[in-house]
Amino acid sequence: MPASPSRTAAARPGGAAADLTAVWSAITGMYAAYPTGDRERIDSFLDPDATIWDSATPGLVCGKAELDQVRDGRSTGGGGPVEAGLTAYDQVIDVFGELAVARYWLRVDYRAAAPELVRNTAILRRGEGGWLIVHLHEEDSAVAGGAVESEG
Repeated sequence: MPASPSRTAAARPGGAAADLTAVWSAITGMYAAYPTGDRERIDSFLDPDATIWDSATPGLVCGKAELDQVRDGRSTGGGGPVEAGLTAYDQVIDVFGELAVARYWLRVDYRAAAPELVRNTAILRRGEGGWLIVHLHEEDSAVAGGAVESEG
């Protein structure tokens, strides 16, 4: 996994421990639901109007209807590598009142291919039911041009 740059705690807004944990739980909960294919569970972590820069989709995905179109397009492929697991890690989270910004790595493991590392930024808002992702930006580390160490 990529090495974390040294961070000075005073340089980060950070947030209350309970908020930081809740934000990270929303993100990791979404990824935990992904391998099951349970769209309803995945969507419970997303604002219905969320926007997504998906690492495998050229345009901005706006809202649940467009996200479902992207998902439906993936399910018919069958030609790509089969995912074996997702691991989000190395998070940096800041809370600004009712908004949070989370930056983290996502490791995508495949059954018969090398893992892929994806840089992510998520913007979340605090709602009555907890934190919801309102924007997600994914960038394949190969596209980003960064040399990233992977866990071996």
